[in-house]
Amino acid sequence: MDISFIITIFLIGFIGSYISGMLGIGGSIIKYPMLLYIPPIFGLAAFSAHEVSGISAVQVFFATIGGVWAYRKGGYLNKTLIGYMGASILIGSFVGGYGSRVMTEGAINLVYGILALIAAVMMVVPKKGIDDIPLDQVKFNKWLAASLALIVGIGSGIVGAAGAFLLVPIMLVVLKIPTRMTIASSLAITFLSSIGATVGKITTGQVEFLPSVIMIIASLIASPLGAMAGKKINTKILQVVLALLILATATKIWMEIV
Repeated sequence: MDISFIITIFLIGFIGSYISGMLGIGGSIIKYPMLLYIPPIFGLAAFSAHEVSGISAVQVFFATIGGVWAYRKGGYLNKTLIGYMGASILIGSFVGGYGSRVMTEGAINLVYGILALIAAVMMVVPKKGIDDIPLDQVKFNKWLAASLALIVGIGSGIVGAAGAFLLVPIMLVVLKIPTRMTIASSLAITFLSSIGATVGKITTGQVEFLPSVIMIIASLIASPLGAMAGKKINTKILQVVLALLILATATKIWMEIV
């Protein structure tokens, strides 16, 4: 790896992890297409879809640690929600991550495109009044949360994402969780999800070691900075930024597939 390659991978990891911490996502919805398309633009070695999904899985594991640490105070982490959705998504992500070894690159990209499209549609659904609920009075259907997390885990494990880009709209739209609690709790759930996806990718030889280390270093620096910024930004703005991000990524992926 030359210095330009190292800098490019670091910047991809830094930008993705900053947004990850700010919006409560693992960052793969940003870093997956960036890793896939940006290096070749600068004449650098291109990663395969399998390599990108493996690097993303490992990087998300470390990015979410930083985000959760930054949100550990203030009552934003809903332990019941994290327990039910975290256990389910951990199982699903391991199944998806391990099973992805038999899938073609086209199939992996297709799964990613479908997940991003579903998330984009859900983010434009009106979310009225959820931020008026006091954090200590939040209620949700536990088994619905667990079932949806299992499905998300399988799909996200396949693409090396931790699934937060789909978990966040589910928590906002279906479970009616307030925005800041959604962001903080989804980072914790995403951390659990990334364990399954990472183990699945590593055991099947889909992880490039050196690019992963560079992404990890960028994540540990940028994710807490993004989380601190997210605490100060208006929740409506956070929702709009996430919606636009997911929509842009879904559009790009589907343009490639079609």
